[in-house]
Amino acid sequence: MNQLRWLLRAKRMAQNPPSLRRVIGLGVLIAVLVMIALAERSGFLPEWFAAQPMR
Repeated sequence: MNQLRWLLRAKRMAQNPPSLRRVIGLGVLIAVLVMIALAERSGFLPEWFAAQPMR
């Protein structure tokens, strides 16, 4: 993506920051995804939770 577009997007975010509710919601979503990824890597998830390979 163009760097100028990123700067304009950052300027818009600085002028109109997201609400606290949206920030908390995004934080909770990221935390859940990270916990699932860590549980999958460490082997704590049950076997029924894993995806079966397709033939």
